[in-house]
Amino acid sequence: MSAVRGYQLSMAGETGVILCAREFQNSLDESSMEEVKQAISSEPWLRDFYDIGERYIRTKDGRIKYVFSGLRHNLESIKSKAKILLCWIDEAEPVSEQAYQKLLPTIREGGSECWVTWNPEERGSATDKRFRQEPPSRSVSAEVNYTDNPWFPDELDEQRREDQELLDAATYAWIWEGKYRENSDAQVLHGKVRVKEFEPGPDWDGPYHGIDWGFSQDPTAATKSWIHDKRIWVEREAGGVQIETPDIPPVVSRGIPGIERYEVLADNARPETISQVRRCGLPKCVAAKKWSGSVEDGVEYLRGFKEIVIHPRCKETIRESRLYSYKVDKRSEQILPDIVDKHNHYIDSLRYAHDKMIRKRDRTVTMLKPKGF
Repeated sequence: MSAVRGYQLSMAGETGVILCAREFQNSLDESSMEEVKQAISSEPWLRDFYDIGERYIRTKDGRIKYVFSGLRHNLESIKSKAKILLCWIDEAEPVSEQAYQKLLPTIREGGSECWVTWNPEERGSATDKRFRQEPPSRSVSAEVNYTDNPWFPDELDEQRREDQELLDAATYAWIWEGKYRENSDAQVLHGKVRVKEFEPGPDWDGPYHGIDWGFSQDPTAATKSWIHDKRIWVEREAGGVQIETPDIPPVVSRGIPGIERYEVLADNARPETISQVRRCGLPKCVAAKKWSGSVEDGVEYLRGFKEIVIHPRCKETIRESRLYSYKVDKRSEQILPDIVDKHNHYIDSLRYAHDKMIRKRDRTVTMLKPKGF
């Protein structure tokens, strides 16, 4: 729709900028640029109207150009931009009130618009208060869920029904029905996760790297983390769906620079994959151990820290940390001790990364208190 709006503006003789903003964006790889490119390419008349390069999008007549920017660190430069005709703030849930106070007055051209899209999480967040609880008088808002999508695919509906069967009601409502994310005791990491920007210190322990191999629609997932102040700090993540094995090392290295220099503990279920990625660019990739109860021991280890602090650029790890859940009996609503085998790929990579500490801790507990005692 931003591309359609750019078409309309250009045909009307306007000249200016379409600003695509997110709260956190350190590079174009973290922006909505690829989404916009794919949308333009999907429509022949838009494809003919726009000039698309590796690092830019603009109309062929040069009247309208796209700018992609993060709000957290680039507000002052955004304020100096002239002729913002459209501002689209995507993934707007974490945008601060300070950012809105500085950004919105810069969108002042006649007929200019600001579009805000987000998945609601926290009741009372700056975005929630401004655009859901107390929307501006000259605004239009819409809540859009899977029921409003005429092209909703069967594969996603299958996932939705599985989530409805396995997840607690609050988590299901947040994922599929646009409700606020309410904390649930069924969340495996309930009360342990905090999202915060940080820089690792020279005295921190680590880094620790782990990989979980993907299969079919399950992603290959890698994480880089540290230990400091009785907390786990997840600094970076990398991965994706249906990555060919020889492509795993370059994909992971782009998301986690320097990972090839460190030991990487990986899912041991596919030794042939470990062997191939060692040859293709991760020479220190080795198999993590598995044992009866290793998942439960790993969860107990993670929960043993004061917090798990996740950098906001690690979006999939954040998402999984909120969705990784115990099974819930639908009749009694009792939380069962069994963990749902979903939304766990980046969490599993975090477990693998800390495999040696988990085993050391488990051996210590075993010596002090024999299993089954």
